Amino acid sequence: MNILMLSDVYFPRVNGVSTSIRTFAQALLRMGHKVTLVAPDYGSHDSDGEGGDDPAQAPAANDDLAGLELIRLPSSVIFFDPEDRLIRASALRRILPRLAARSWDVVHIHTPFRAHRLGVQLSELTGVPTVETYHTYFEEYVAHYLPWLPGALLRMGARRASRMLCHGVDHLIVPSRQMVEVLDRYGIQTPSTVIPTGIDLDEFKGGDGEAFRQRYGIDPARPTLVTVSRLAVEKNIGFLIDVVKRLVPEFPQLLFIIAGEGPDAPRLKQLVQRQGLGDNVRFFGNLDRRGALLDAYRAGDVFVFASPTETQGLVLTEAMALGVPVVSTAVMGTATVLRDTRSAVISGEDVGEFATHVAGLLRSEQRRAELSALGPGDAAAWSTTTLMGRVVGLYQQLIDEV
Repeated sequence: MNILMLSDVYFPRVNGVSTSIRTFAQALLRMGHKVTLVAPDYGSHDSDGEGGDDPAQAPAANDDLAGLELIRLPSSVIFFDPEDRLIRASALRRILPRLAARSWDVVHIHTPFRAHRLGVQLSELTGVPTVETYHTYFEEYVAHYLPWLPGALLRMGARRASRMLCHGVDHLIVPSRQMVEVLDRYGIQTPSTVIPTGIDLDEFKGGDGEAFRQRYGIDPARPTLVTVSRLAVEKNIGFLIDVVKRLVPEFPQLLFIIAGEGPDAPRLKQLVQRQGLGDNVRFFGNLDRRGALLDAYRAGDVFVFASPTETQGLVLTEAMALGVPVVSTAVMGTATVLRDTRSAVISGEDVGEFATHVAGLLRSEQRRAELSALGPGDAAAWSTTTLMGRVVGLYQQLIDEV
């Protein structure tokens, strides 16, 4: 198949959507399909108005995905979310006829902004079927990014926008059953199929926790927690810092390893200092997914996670694949991942309860070893190889219906 993917976000912007797109594309390329991705340019085309409006054909920044045709479109900085970019409308007008002149079997949209608009317009011109993955629970996100507007109004707007956008495509891929229930409550009638992205299990083997500890001067015997997350308010990292505060009296040498970057980093660092946890929490920023990040996972005695807005919770699967015991809340997509797992402890959204579960694992090396041994088996159920076969089957179904 010749597959066109469209997105308002991709590497070097690090988040779950970028990771999901890369995982999708890599699996499809390995299956022998052709994949083209249109995404924002994060480099020369910026909000300063320089660089023109012509698309750039370039290798993926910070990415080595052989065979992927990547087309970067000029974009502008979003003032309230400077990590992201907005593809310029003029760039959409220029690229549309070029894309329409090519032969595509399916258009797969990954974000509901200008990439969505481009995909819908292309489908109207060519008749090519459109699929959109509903990656993000926008109703729970918008208030964090536009705090000067009433939360109820923003959530209502997010629901209305979701209805309008979802009705513009032929089919939805939704990462979890919980997210389908949300879309049903919105009144969305577009056909949908639950297909998580999953992970490439081959990329989550190895990792050297001892080397990570040695590299960063962490004593081999020091108890450690680790989380991997974008540092944003909706990820609930502050909750985990409160858990650490609760644990320190019993485990005074406890170290919380935080891997990731994001707009909430300054507030979280201030919170750590206010809580008197400067010796117990370290921020490591974004780490190489094929090296240092694996080491960071493996350096943790327990992986902790408490985000209430995940549509998938891929990092839980990654931790399991690497044999790191997990303590997590189970909300939205994380509930799907954790439903049948044997290598994780599920906690309620209460600091005391969460801390109790973590403390139990820190006290028992045997229990941690038991959960660690079960992790790779749990992760195998989320193998991209298996899940992408379902995606290709859906593509073919839509092609046959045209």
